[in-house]
Amino acid sequence: MDVIALVGPSGTGKSHRALIVAHKYDADVIIDDGILIKEGKILAGRSAKHEKSRIMAVRRAIFILPGHAAEVRAALEQAAPRRVLIIGTSENMAHKIAKILKLPPIERIIRIEDIATKAEMEKAAFYRLKEGKHIIPVPTIELKPHFSGYLIDPIQSFFRKSPRRRRRLGEKSIVRPVFSYYGKLIIDDSAVKAIVERLMGDREFVSKVGRIRIRHLTDGGEDRGIEVSCEVVLRYGKHIPTLIQQTQAKIKEAIEYMTGMVVHEVNIMVKTLYVNA
Repeated sequence: MDVIALVGPSGTGKSHRALIVAHKYDADVIIDDGILIKEGKILAGRSAKHEKSRIMAVRRAIFILPGHAAEVRAALEQAAPRRVLIIGTSENMAHKIAKILKLPPIERIIRIEDIATKAEMEKAAFYRLKEGKHIIPVPTIELKPHFSGYLIDPIQSFFRKSPRRRRRLGEKSIVRPVFSYYGKLIIDDSAVKAIVERLMGDREFVSKVGRIRIRHLTDGGEDRGIEVSCEVVLRYGKHIPTLIQQTQAKIKEAIEYMTGMVVHEVNIMVKTLYVNA
């Protein structure tokens, strides 16, 4: 099984071009926003666009909600695709999805900037931000059981086979998720710091938690995730590298689970060791 990915910031038209990219690169199935798609049908999963909040939508899209990944993995085994196309907002997200679904490493990354013009991406962003419209690369009739009550409009995709003939590639649907009505959701750095402080404070080998810093990573105004740094005082007597590695993993997992943010790094600086009298 081969794995390829189409990546780009939210609202730049990735799902709109998913069917064309899948055809060009002979991908049998598409993984997009929490669902597994094959030949215009949803084989497994639940769309992130069905969620009622952006945080839940992010968690759904990266398959970290209970039972979601297992359902899609089982469907993948049964479908036995030759090539899988993953749609993601970043390379990190695409690699994360591949890892969670236990897929082989991604062999090729296609970036939205390479297949869409700046004007096309700006137009897609306008419809996403101003009108709350999202695209799912499956037919309307397939989505109705999942999106009752949502705005759903079908659109057709074509590719040119010859100067005289065009062949229908597939149907896509425009939906308006519930969370698009609620405006922006902003998680303050103090909330992330509180998560880190609570986790560190619960570790028996930590004597004191010092300064905690959150660094936001952006690319062209698009949020790419965060880096977390903190200073600690440890109690003497334990193997420091092992303790730090375990704590880094727990902090990363907790922040991503609670906030939906992507955590690229967790840096812990041991300032000193506390020795009991």
